[in-house]
Amino acid sequence: MTQILSNFIQVLRAASIRVSTAESIDAASALNVVGWDHRDQLRETLSQVLAKTPEDKRAFHECFDRFFTFETVRGVEANVPSDDTDAGGQPQMPEAGAGGSGVGGGGLAELLEKGDSAALQQAMASAARAVQIQNIRLFTQRGMYVRRVLEQMGIEDFDRALLAAARQQPAAPEVARMRERKERLLEDVSALVDRQMLLYTANARTALREEVLQKTPLTRIEMSDFKTMQTLVRKLAKRLVSLHSRRRRVAKRGQLDIRRTLRRNTGYDGLLFNTVWKQTKVDRPKIIAVCDVSGSVAQVSRFLLLFLYSMSEVLPKVRSFAFSTQLGEVTDWFQTKPAEEALALTMKTWGMGSTDYGGSLTELERLTEADLDHRTTVIILGDARSNYGDPGAQALRRIHERVKRVIWLNPEPRSFWNIGDSAMQKLAASCDRVETCRTLLQLERIVNEIARGAS
Repeated sequence: MTQILSNFIQVLRAASIRVSTAESIDAASALNVVGWDHRDQLRETLSQVLAKTPEDKRAFHECFDRFFTFETVRGVEANVPSDDTDAGGQPQMPEAGAGGSGVGGGGLAELLEKGDSAALQQAMASAARAVQIQNIRLFTQRGMYVRRVLEQMGIEDFDRALLAAARQQPAAPEVARMRERKERLLEDVSALVDRQMLLYTANARTALREEVLQKTPLTRIEMSDFKTMQTLVRKLAKRLVSLHSRRRRVAKRGQLDIRRTLRRNTGYDGLLFNTVWKQTKVDRPKIIAVCDVSGSVAQVSRFLLLFLYSMSEVLPKVRSFAFSTQLGEVTDWFQTKPAEEALALTMKTWGMGSTDYGGSLTELERLTEADLDHRTTVIILGDARSNYGDPGAQALRRIHERVKRVIWLNPEPRSFWNIGDSAMQKLAASCDRVETCRTLLQLERIVNEIARGAS
């Protein structure tokens, strides 16, 4: 029962239904009460436990109908559940031993000769379980799993018998019938693998695309992928919020304050009715984010701003600035407008001009003077290319002397630093940390480390 439920939850997750470990445990407990005997009752029970939103409910029912169904072999379909079926609607059969087949060589030939569809269905279900077909992920694995299922059923012994018969009497009708049975078996097994692949890889294309986008340099992201990237940023940010919010809740209560506890309980003859705990002060950092929004750097800045504001629960004190020719604050836009609208307004107002690092960093010092203290982290995202003008090293040095730390994120490879008009070496002298930040994974790691200071 545990493996059946585990496989079904795997199907739900492949269909983008989020199922937590706690919900999986609840589902197992519910199944211990309702059992597998009544299909409608089973569907409604699991739906209550595993599907949360109306969209999840619709996807759940579709997955349930596809997973808990009887498989058809050569047009024969069972309609009534019985105790002899597994969670895939497939008749159960004893599992094959290690290295053995689900049917056995002679057994497969006998099944094919008799044309017993129900028994053949049982053998296919057993073989599919034995090769762990639920682990299929890519279309390119289809042929491999078809072959594994056939081998588990004993196709090699059947092939040897077919070869021996063909050598003795190549034109015998029995040889032709054996070849026809093998072709039908191959067709049925292929259909079984295709159905399982659709079940377990419903969201594989999206997941694979997201995995690729996480590792792609942000400057190379196509506009057609921007919506996917926004969804991915929010997903990663939500994961970090969940992690650091949990840490913060645990950290708020410190150790037992023995002195205050004893004083509070003096009226109870020393019995500790009321305990007093030392309170751990959570010193959450103030974040000042400064983003170069000129040219190709603007693409990376979009995602940094989106990341920071998606984590507002953990990093509530974020002031954001954007600059190219001039610097301006964009904090209010992100607090009052949808993220997409705020990003567009930022790029339109402050972006795509000629970069002036000297003037922008000097203006940043003036605008943030009241917020520059020992709790402030300044994050600057830019390529440090000053167009051979003032890079703002002196202004950055003054800022660095007053704050907790300065982090510079450069979207260019390190091999490009200090070449041409890049002033990275001069600016790095006033930074606590200088990092290459080219991909979403790198950006997630850096934001995670900053948030850890708030936990």
